[in-house]
Amino acid sequence: MNRSTTSSGSRSRRQPARWRTRRCCASAAPSPSMTSCSQNHCRVEVESKPEAPRARRPGALAISKPTRACFSLASIATAASRGSAWWMDRSSAIRQAARTWRCRSAHPIGTSGRFRITNSRFRIPDSTFVREFTSQHEPPLRLLCVDFSDEPRRIHPMCGIAGFVESSAVRSPFDAATAHDLIERMCDVIRHRGPDDQGALVDSGVGLGMRRLSIIDLSTGHQPIHNEDRTVWVVFNGEIYNFRELRSELVAAGHRFYTASDTETIVHAYEQWGTAAIGRLRGMFGLAIWDMRSRTLLIARDRIGIKPLHYAVVNGRFFFGSEIKSLLEAPDLPRDLDVDALDHYLSFLYTPADGSIFKSVRKLPPGHLLVWRDGQLTVHQYWQLAVDETYAGSEADAVRDLRDVLSDAVRSHLVSDVPLGAFLSGGIDSSLVVGLMAQTSGGRVKTFSIGFDEPAFDELAHARRVAQHFGTDHYELVVKPDALSILDRLVRHFDEPFADSSAIPTWYVSEMARRHVTVVLSGDGGDELFGGYDRYVPHPRVLAFDRYSPRALRRVAAMAAARLPHGVRGKNFLRHVGRDARGRYIDSIRFFGADEKPALLSRDVLRALDAVDPEVRLARHFERYAHLAWPTQMMRFDAETYLPDDVLTKVDRMSMAHSIESRVPLLDNEVITFASRLPASLKIANGRRKHVLKEVAATLLPQEILDRPKQGFGVPLGVWFRGNLRELFADTLLSSASLQRGYFQPSFVRRLVEAHLSGKRDHSLRLWQLVVFERWHRQYVDRASGSADDRGCSSDAVRNRLPLSAPAVLSTPAVQSR
Repeated sequence: MNRSTTSSGSRSRRQPARWRTRRCCASAAPSPSMTSCSQNHCRVEVESKPEAPRARRPGALAISKPTRACFSLASIATAASRGSAWWMDRSSAIRQAARTWRCRSAHPIGTSGRFRITNSRFRIPDSTFVREFTSQHEPPLRLLCVDFSDEPRRIHPMCGIAGFVESSAVRSPFDAATAHDLIERMCDVIRHRGPDDQGALVDSGVGLGMRRLSIIDLSTGHQPIHNEDRTVWVVFNGEIYNFRELRSELVAAGHRFYTASDTETIVHAYEQWGTAAIGRLRGMFGLAIWDMRSRTLLIARDRIGIKPLHYAVVNGRFFFGSEIKSLLEAPDLPRDLDVDALDHYLSFLYTPADGSIFKSVRKLPPGHLLVWRDGQLTVHQYWQLAVDETYAGSEADAVRDLRDVLSDAVRSHLVSDVPLGAFLSGGIDSSLVVGLMAQTSGGRVKTFSIGFDEPAFDELAHARRVAQHFGTDHYELVVKPDALSILDRLVRHFDEPFADSSAIPTWYVSEMARRHVTVVLSGDGGDELFGGYDRYVPHPRVLAFDRYSPRALRRVAAMAAARLPHGVRGKNFLRHVGRDARGRYIDSIRFFGADEKPALLSRDVLRALDAVDPEVRLARHFERYAHLAWPTQMMRFDAETYLPDDVLTKVDRMSMAHSIESRVPLLDNEVITFASRLPASLKIANGRRKHVLKEVAATLLPQEILDRPKQGFGVPLGVWFRGNLRELFADTLLSSASLQRGYFQPSFVRRLVEAHLSGKRDHSLRLWQLVVFERWHRQYVDRASGSADDRGCSSDAVRNRLPLSAPAVLSTPAVQSR
C-alpha cells in the first residue's frame, strides 16, 4: 500500500545566541566505520550561558545549574518513524534520561540532514534518513539537552482542511500523481486560512490536506497527525480547550502521545470512544478523521457552528473542505444552481444549512457529524441545544455565576504566544469581552474599531470610551463609500451569495487588526443567547393593538399592508399588527417576502422552486420549541440558524481572508450551557433586553455604555447608493448581462433601482442582495462555463442550470485612520 505524507513550512533553523555547543569528538563528522569516541559514544553538549534571573512560571522547576542528559537517537528514530516530533519534559528527563520528551535546544553531530531548531523546539524532518543514519553507527549517536521547559506548550493549528475518499465502486481510481495534485489544489485555494504551513496524506483512495496558520509555531502542530500505529489520521481546524483533561484520561487508559498538540488528542479520543469522542470536545472545530482499519471517514463540526465544513459526493467519491472553493477543484463537480437556495438567499441574505447555492454541495450543520464508509453516507446530530430553564438561583446568584462562567471562558480563549487583541464596537457584548480580557490578561489589550462618516452608523465614540476606560491600545478606521472596491474579493471569500452588508466593516477591521495581532476575540453570540435583539421585545403599540383589537381588525390590517408597496411608511406596523407573534418574527428576519417574489423571479425560476415557501419551512422549526416561552423560542431559533449561517460565517470568512484567528468566548460550551438554563425572565426583564448580561457588564463598564440604545453593525448603503455608488447599478444590475440572465424580471429590477435613486423608497438592502448575486454569478458561473463577464446568459442557459427537482434545503482607499 502506497502512502505518503508531505509537508512544507517556514521555520527558523538558527540556534539561539545564548546557547553554545561543544563536540566531544575531534572528527568533523562521523563515518560508518566510527563506532565510538573516548566517551564510548558520540555526543554533543549544549550548555546555557549565564542569564539574568527570570520570573518562575507557576509549577516550573528551578534549576540553578545546566541539567545534562543523554538521549539515544535510536529512540528518536522510533518516534520519527511515526511522523511525530520528539519532546522532552524537564522533570521527566531528569528522572529518566532515556525517555523521549521535550527539550529546549539540541544538536545531532555530523548529520548531513539536520534537526530543525528554533529557540524552543526541534523536529526531525525526515524519518527515513534518521533510521538509515542510526543503523550505520553503533552504539547509536546521542544528544545532550539542557534547560527543559516545565510542560508542553499549547498548539493552535488554525487552518483550513480539505480531502477526499473514494469508494470501491469507483471504476477509475485516482493515481498517485493525480491524487497529490488534487489535494495540493484543494489546499492552495484556501491558502489564506493557513499561509504558514501545509501538509497532506495521500494513500490508496484517500487524501487529507491542510493549510495552517501558526498561532504558536511549534513543529509538532504539523498535520495530518496519527495514532501510535498510523492507522488513524486527522486533519483539524480549530481549538480544543479541554484537551489537557482529555489527554490525562487517555494517558491513564494507556495511550501514548508524541506531541503537545490538541490535534493528537482527537486521534486518541476517537480510538478510545469512537464517534462519541466528538461530543466530549470543548471548543470550535471542523475536523476529519480517517480510520484505515475500517476505511471510514468521519467529519464533524463544533456544536454551534463557529468553524465551517462543506461536503459533496461526485461519482462515488466523497469530498470535504473548510470552504466551498476547495470542493470546486474536484473533477466533474456539477455547478448547477440550487434555486431553492436562491429563494432562501432572497428571503434571509444567506443560504441556511444544510444547503448551499450549488445543488451538489452541502454544509454540515452545527452539532453534526458525518460518516462515510465505502459509498454509504450517514449524518448524525451528536449535540442539540437543550433549553431547560432549570436555573433555580436568584437574580444576584445568576449575575455572580454568569460572571464566573464568562471569566473562565475568556481566560481559556486568551491562551496564545502571538499578539492578541479584540474587536470593539462599543456595544455591551464586545465591551464586556474587552473588560474581562483587561482583568485577566495582565497586560494592555489591543482593540480595533470601525466607523463611518454617517452619524447614524458610527459607533467610534462609544468604542473609544470603552478603550479609555480599560486603557487599551486602541486602533480605529473610518470606512468610506468606495469600500465597495472590495466587493469582488468579498464574494470570492464567501463562495456563494452572502448579502449581510456588515461583512464590509468586518473585512476592514480584520485587515487593520492583522497588522498588529494574529488572534482576536469578538463579542458575537451574546444577542442570541441572552436576548439582545429588538424583535424579542414587541413594540408597545403592537402589544396594545393585540390586547384591545378584534381579530377582524387585525385581518384588515394585514390585507392593507399587503397592498402597500415596500418602503411606504406604516407598512411594517400594519404587517406586524395583522400577524401573530410567529409571523412578526418571520417578518423581522426576511427581506424579499413571499408576496413580492412572483414579481421579482422569472417564470422559469418560479416553476423550478419547491412548493414550500422558505418562511413556512422555517416556521415549522418552532413546533419543536412550543413548550418554551415565546422569547426563548426566538432566541433558540436564531442560535440554530441566523447565528451560524450568517454571523459566524461572516466573521470566519472575513477574519480568515486576512489570516487572522477569531475566537468567540461568549459561545464557549460552558457559557451556552449556562445560558440555556436561565429562564427568559432573567434575560428580558420589564422590556430590558439582555438583562442579566447587562448586570454583569455593570460591574465593569461605564454607565453610558450600558444605557445607550443598541446599534447594529450596519453600513450606510442607502446613502452610498444615491451618491458615489450610483454607477454600481449601471455596471451591475442594469447591465445587459444581468438583465438577460433569466433569474429575475428586468422590469421589477429597474423599478427598484429607480425608486431608490429617487429617494421615494429605501431599497438599499434588497438592491445589495441583487448586486451581490450578480457579482457572484460572474465569478462562479460565467467564468466556470467560459462565458465572458459582460456577455451574460440566455434564458435557455438558465433553464439548463436549474434543477428540475431541487431538494428542499432549509482596497484600502476606502479607509482612513483616525
